[in-house]
Amino acid sequence: MIKKLIKTNEEWKKILTSEQYNILKEKGTENPGTCAISAKIEGIFHCVACNNPLFISKTKFESRTGWPSFFEPYSKESVILKENNSRGMKMTEVICARCEGHLGYIFYDGPPPTYKRFCINGAILKFVKGEKKK
Repeated sequence: MIKKLIKTNEEWKKILTSEQYNILKEKGTENPGTCAISAKIEGIFHCVACNNPLFISKTKFESRTGWPSFFEPYSKESVILKENNSRGMKMTEVICARCEGHLGYIFYDGPPPTYKRFCINGAILKFVKGEKKK
């Protein structure tokens, strides 16, 4: 079980950029095509707010949606999936299990083996080059 990281909104605002705060704490989204994260380098993508490992580079794929996409999370404990109907349609929100920040959404049109597409805001990802899953 992942230990939660709890901070006040003011504390989050001191450590996050305004864009990161908007995404993580207000469920915003970045503009498509603004994040140039490559999957060609081995490493792990962490939450920029709490350093929770979220995705491994080998699970990233090109979805042509404009947002970084992954077919599975780092572990089942890394993220929380929550039904969200706030945009007028049934969607599954992806939330960081440590800081409970909004990461993006999951769709079921991804590649094998999971057929899932974790569509994640790149602005809230911190890439650690060369890091391997423990």
